[in-house]
Formats: sequence, C-alpha cells, structure tokens
Amino acid sequence: MKIISNLSPNYSKKVRNKNLIKFVIIHYTGMQSEIESIKRLKNPKYKVSCHYLINRKGRIIRMVNDNNIAWHAGKSRWKKFNNLNDYSIGIELVNKGHEFGYQNFSTKQIDSLIELCKNLKKKYFIKNENFLGHSDIAPLRKNDPGEKFPWKKLSKHNLGLWYKEKNKNIEINLKSKKTFFFKNLKKLGFRYFSVRRRSSKEKRIIESFQQHYLPKQVTGKIDKKTLKISYFLTH
Repeated sequence: MKIISNLSPNYSKKVRNKNLIKFVIIHYTGMQSEIESIKRLKNPKYKVSCHYLINRKGRIIRMVNDNNIAWHAGKSRWKKFNNLNDYSIGIELVNKGHEFGYQNFSTKQIDSLIELCKNLKKKYFIKNENFLGHSDIAPLRKNDPGEKFPWKKLSKHNLGLWYKEKNKNIEINLKSKKTFFFKNLKKLGFRYFSVRRRSSKEKRIIESFQQHYLPKQVTGKIDKKTLKISYFLTH
C-alpha cells in the first residue's frame, strides 16, 4: 500500500501509546477541492487535521503520524469514551459534502480506504464495531461522511457493523417505540440524548442513525424499518 506524506503541524505534542488507538473515524472534507482541503488541514490557524486523507483517485496521504493525536473529531462521545481524538485515527475522504455539492465516493477512493482500514485494524487490534463516522460520534454537529458513504460494503470486509434481519416478524409496541429505539441506540454506542426524556435534538440523532444504516430513507422519523434495524443491531 503506497502512502505519501504531506504532514500537518496540527496535532497534540504528547505521543500516545498505541494501545490507546481503539477507533477509526471516517469523515469527508466538505470543501470545494482537494487543494483547499489540504491547505485547511495544514493551516495552524484552523486547528484541524487528520491522520490520512484519501483523494478521489484513491491516493492516500499521511498528514499526522498514528502515534500523535490529530484534531479531527472535536467534541464527541461514543459509549464510555469522550473526546474521540485521543482514541482514534481520523481519515478524511475528499468530497465536497452537503454544503458544496455532495458527491458519490469514487470506487478507487473506497478501495484505498478499505485497504488502509484493514491495515490499521490488524496493526492496532481495532474491533469491527469501532469503525465509525463523524456523525455517529458527534451527531448534533456533523453529518459526514453522510448517506452516500457505503457502510454496507465496508461491513463485508469486517469494517463497521451492519445488520442481519434475524426475525422479520418481530413484534414491537409502537406506543413506546421512541423509548425502545433510543434504548437500542444507547446500547449501540450513540450518545447526546436521554432514553426517556424527549428533546428537540432527537430528530438529528435519528437522521444520523439513518444516514449510517438506512441511507435511502433519511427522514428523522422512527418508522418500522428504522426501529427494526436498531433492534437487529443490538440483539
């Protein structure tokens, strides 16, 4: 696997033990071009970076060494972990994103991502379920890598969770569907909500879940299919 270096100064100076690397977080750049993205990721003024950037042609660029903490996740939570920067490798995929004209990810880009992720998984003993998107760990702020990202394809390489329809006839009490759904999400690892107390934030949480697991139906509403998928992933 060929990796070229174009290093950013934007990282925490403390070197971390490789045992702390437990997650891979996938992002899109959300900027007009690859050149602009790299400029931003290297500019000390913006205080953002990533460990790897993969361009549309599948070229992998190392921007921060693995044993340094890159600034890619920001305020984030997953299960018992806060501030995922400390525990993760951040990978940016060049894509204009929702703001500038969201694109399908290129085949070469995803192939390179899969190869890189397999390498990282083996090197740091990263669990299958710990390959996540930025919107999974920061759903109220972020929606990348978005609904066009092929999570199902990655799961076929044991990179990230996907669901199996174990019992299509599962009976769910729709009167308590929100409590049931958010209990499942909490078990899965999502945070930033209360299981029993309703909030205006919950629509964005639902959308984040759907972007990952039901990408053709991002409505922010808990329908039967969304409910069942949350069950299949956690039971």
